[in-house]
Amino acid sequence: MKPNSKLITGLVSTALILFPGLALAQDGLNGANTSWILTSTALVLFMTLPGLSLFYAGLVRTKNVLSVLMQCFSIAVVISIVWLLVGYSIAFGPSESAWWGGLGKAFFSGVDAGAMSGDIPETVFAAFQMTFAIITPALIVGAFVERIKFCSMLAFTVLWALLVYFPVANWVWGGGWLGQMGLIDFAGGTVVHLTAGVAALVLALELGKRDGFLTASVVPHNLTMSFTGAAMLWVGWFGFNAGSALAADNAAGMALYVTHTSAAAGALTWMVLDWFKFGKASGLGAITGMVAGLATITPAAGSVGPMGGLLLGLIGGVICYFVTIYMKQRLKIDDSLDVFPVHGIGGLTGTLLAAILVSGGLGVFSGTGMPDGMTVGSQFVVQLIGVVTIGLYTGVLTWVIVKIVSAVMGLRIGADEEQVGLDITEHDEKGYSM
Repeated sequence: MKPNSKLITGLVSTALILFPGLALAQDGLNGANTSWILTSTALVLFMTLPGLSLFYAGLVRTKNVLSVLMQCFSIAVVISIVWLLVGYSIAFGPSESAWWGGLGKAFFSGVDAGAMSGDIPETVFAAFQMTFAIITPALIVGAFVERIKFCSMLAFTVLWALLVYFPVANWVWGGGWLGQMGLIDFAGGTVVHLTAGVAALVLALELGKRDGFLTASVVPHNLTMSFTGAAMLWVGWFGFNAGSALAADNAAGMALYVTHTSAAAGALTWMVLDWFKFGKASGLGAITGMVAGLATITPAAGSVGPMGGLLLGLIGGVICYFVTIYMKQRLKIDDSLDVFPVHGIGGLTGTLLAAILVSGGLGVFSGTGMPDGMTVGSQFVVQLIGVVTIGLYTGVLTWVIVKIVSAVMGLRIGADEEQVGLDITEHDEKGYSM
């Protein structure tokens, strides 16, 4: 039986009259772009659950593995709710303020089936950005593993997202003052990595060292688990960076390629440096260098070409390597899983170098070309302003939040509880049965 084309046309026309939002969505929607951002959203969430969770969990001692998994998982849970209630509105709301998005889209007001963000549904854009809001505080977990109260961690996460992450996302990506200045931050060198790194440093200093830090054997309990998580991070980062093009286009393709190249260069750099320093290339060093390369390319992924991506991975690998050693061995700061030296310094390095490598006059190292009206010098000044102001703002606000949570709830577990491990004392469970 052949379909009646006139009947179908009539039904479609009637539906569009009764539901005009469908017509708007149909007319403005780009299916290829929508499909890619849906995929990227899944990839970025995959970076946290399970990628980052396994990466971090393998690096702690057996008695704390479940606590790390719970911290990453619970952050995803609470941030998803806060994002729906007010987070999306603060970061990307309709406010004309250069400092925050306001509450015009609180509770996703106006974000219905017909709402569009460019040529993709606004719900898809909001979901994609939500995954960035999830992974950023989850990165901070690496600074306080094995010694923080679970309830205090959740309270800190919510307050930090409200007062730091959401406003900073608005400044850079939501039409705020740094975006208006022309700050280059394609996928989160400042918004994600610098904020997480600075917050991690503040928490590490406020919490103090773990019992046995630099005096006893505190080694990863399962590097196989960490390698698995690191591999998931590498793959998921394609959604993180290439998805930030918000389109299935040449920019997304280039962002994906330079992301991969920088990760490889960072890993290779760390292995070589370990080889010279210790006589052997370490697995832990390889995956740490990979993350350093990824963090460094993130702000510049939409601005550089393949050789620029290679250069960023090499430079980021070297700088992050020596800052990591300096912090642990000379400053004796127990940023347990190296969040500040890898993510903070990597994001900072990539953000500043983007001002240079974006230039179209660097031969094989050329990028996409300087923004209109900008020179390397003026762009570098904008990048520097972004790094300094976001770093200072994050540091001060994080310190204030830590003091409030510490005064109200307490922050660090007791010495006896730390000896037993957080799996038992905080969750009454074990990651392993034997």
